[in-house]
Order: sequence, then C-alpha cells, then structure tokens
Amino acid sequence: MNGNVWVALAMTAFAGLSTGIGSAISLFTKKTNEKFLSVSLGFSAGVMIYVSMIEIFVKAQDSLSAALGHKQGAIATVVAFFAGMLLIGIIDKLIPEKDNPHEIQNTEDLARACKLAQECQIPQTQDSARPTDEKNKLMRTGLFTALAIAIHNFPEGLATFVSALQEPSLAIPIVVAIAIHNIPEGIAVSVPIYYATNDKKKAFLYSFASGLSEPIGAIIGYLILLPFMNDMVYGLLFAGVAGIMVFISLDELLPAAREYGEHHLSIYGLVAGMMVMAVSLLLFV
Repeated sequence: MNGNVWVALAMTAFAGLSTGIGSAISLFTKKTNEKFLSVSLGFSAGVMIYVSMIEIFVKAQDSLSAALGHKQGAIATVVAFFAGMLLIGIIDKLIPEKDNPHEIQNTEDLARACKLAQECQIPQTQDSARPTDEKNKLMRTGLFTALAIAIHNFPEGLATFVSALQEPSLAIPIVVAIAIHNIPEGIAVSVPIYYATNDKKKAFLYSFASGLSEPIGAIIGYLILLPFMNDMVYGLLFAGVAGIMVFISLDELLPAAREYGEHHLSIYGLVAGMMVMAVSLLLFV
C-alpha cells in the first residue's frame, strides 16, 4: 500500500478507536459534562453536514459528470447520495432499539441502571445464582452494544477512508467529527461491562475494540474496490459518503446533542461546526 493509503488508514483508525475516549470518560469521571458533550456533538453535526453538502457532494458530481456526462452524472450523484442514506438507515433499523448504541445515554444513567440490575433484582432469600445471572445480563448488554457499534461503524469506516484517500486535507475535520460521534458509543459499551466484571481494564478494552470495525471496514472495502477504482467509482463512493454523513448528523448527532444539553447549545455547536468547516475549506482546500 502506498503512503496515502497508510495515512487514510491511520485517520480511520483514530476515528473508530475514539470509542476508547468515551470509555475513559465513563470509567474515570463521576459525572458526564453534558453541556460540553452537547456542544461537541452539535459541532460534529455541523462539520459533517457542511462538508457533505458543500464539498463532498460537489466533488462527487464533478467526477460522475466527467465519466457519464453532465445530466447522467448529476442523476447518478443524487441516486448514490440517497443510497448512502438508505444503507445506514437499514443498518439502524436492523439493530434492536435497546441494543442501538445511538440511543441517548450518559454515565450516570447507565451506572444507575446497572446498579439497579445488580441490586433490585436479587430476592431476599440467599440465592447465590441470581447476582451472577444479573452480572451475566449486564455483560451481554455491553457485548451486544459493542457488536451493534461494530456493525454500524463498518460503513462509516469505509466513508472516512475514502474521504481521506481522495482528499487528506478534507478528511481531517471529518475524522474529528466522527471521533466525537463515537465518544457516547464508548460510554454505552464500557459502563455495563464494568458493572458486570468490576474490571475497568476489561471494560475499556471491550469499548476500545468495538471501534476496530471502522479500520476493518476501510481495509475490506478498499481491497474489494481496488481493482475497480476510477473516477466513476470514486464519484459514487463520495456521493454515498455524503449521504451517510448527513443521515448520521440528522438521525444521531443532533438528537443526541439536544438530549445532552439545552436546545440552543446544540444549535450553537452546529453553527460553529459549519463556520469552522467553511473557514478551513477556504484556507486549506
């Protein structure tokens, strides 16, 4: 693999493995800073929406127009854009709601739920099997959440990788945005596993490992598509990437930002993300 591929893979790995940041927050802080998280998630959504619609979609249309002609290229771009949305929407639909890592959760609520699962379900009689059963349930919850994250992040990994491979300077804010997006997912994995095992190291490692699907998705997607890479394939991928990122922003990031903090905080973060992305595109792209 050439140098650009290694850079793109490193960026994708950083974005995916930021689930470890969420795990560290949940395991080593007693309270989630919800206002900061709200602004950060809104900021991430702003970056992803702006870059998708202003930059990636346009580049996709340019590539497809060069390959297919102006009208056919424009049609192909729109179709690929909504196909990306459809793909990530189907994945979301297939994951049961209770296991979906994008349901709004914070450290305190998860910890409270885990404690209740351990304590309130134990009968008054001395039944030594029940505590073990409850811990097993918590462990399954954490593992299923990790699996859900792995499935959901697979196409995100390919999206990040393709962006980084085609436009490394453009991919940097995308990588940061997806990294922020993955922080709550790390929380959702690590807290139930910690309460099941009382082992912070194990909880952190499971959470960290759940993000591996992004670089794995990037590698598999790249190897499959490598023989077919040309302007048309890049254009279709770029348009699909734009659709995936807009869907993630509207379906996950903005609702999460509003739940974690005040409504206006998420909007301020959104506008700030768009402004930073606009300035960075003017200066560096």
